[in-house]
Formats: sequence, structure tokens, C-alpha cells
Amino acid sequence: MNSLPHWTLEPARPEDVERVCDLKGRVMRADLERLGRWDPQRSRRRVRAAFSTAHTSVLLVEGAFAGSLSVRPDERGGRHLELFYLSPHLQGRGIGTAVLRHVLAEADAAGEPVRLVVLRGSAAQRLYERHGFVLEREDGVDVLLVREPRTPQDRFAV
Repeated sequence: MNSLPHWTLEPARPEDVERVCDLKGRVMRADLERLGRWDPQRSRRRVRAAFSTAHTSVLLVEGAFAGSLSVRPDERGGRHLELFYLSPHLQGRGIGTAVLRHVLAEADAAGEPVRLVVLRGSAAQRLYERHGFVLEREDGVDVLLVREPRTPQDRFAV
């Protein structure tokens, strides 16, 4: 029996940007405070700057807004994953993993790497590492991770 709730990704609309800003604050505030980087106005500006209806999707769980993600072309080639937020009450239920697997399967089919940035010490880094992301570079705040595309043979290798 599959206990994963039904989820879908829908194209973001311009009016979704404020919900994504609010969600980022709920999801990231503790880590940003830990790093001495919490600034609600700066956080909102960063989401607004990265938000694009061409690349951003909203995550619906059982038809209700539950998260967001943006997958845009990366200037180094491949894809860049950002604005990947899941409502705290839904974390730990496998939804984020399912969405990430979906994104990675699309990148693998296109033969493209995926890059992303996580905050140093974030629990999210462990999730990404479990899915094959490796360190590309880091600084005092951010950790840049990359995952090279997988072939079907890679996925079934022991």
C-alpha cells in the first residue's frame, strides 16, 4: 500500500510569488538564523528575483498549495534547481523525495546535470547527497552541489 499523498506540479502564476515568499520564510528561517543571515525583506527579494513563471512550479498535495520548485537552465550547462520548498507539516512523508526523483528523472532523460545550492549545515544537504549530489564548492554560508546525469545502467548497477 502506498501512503504517499497525491501530489502534482502545476505551472506557477504571477500571484504565486507571495505564497512562495511566505513558505521560504517558514521553511528556511531557522537555518538562516543559525547562520546569522535571517532578513525577511532580503529573503522576499531573493525569491522574487528567482521566481519565473517560465521555470517555477507550485506543488499541490491533495489539491492544496504545499510547495514550490524552480528548474531553470544553468549557465554552466544542465539545470539549476532552486526555490524547492515543502510545507513543514508535509516534510518527512516522502513527498520531497518523490518530487526530487521526478526532477532528476527528467534531467537524466535529457542527459543533463543538476546543480543546486543549500545552506551549510542544512538537513536538505543529506537528502540531496542520498540522491547522488556531490560537493562542487562551498563557502561560509552556501554549499553548491551537482549531480551528473544517470544512465539506465547507472541506476541498476550494484
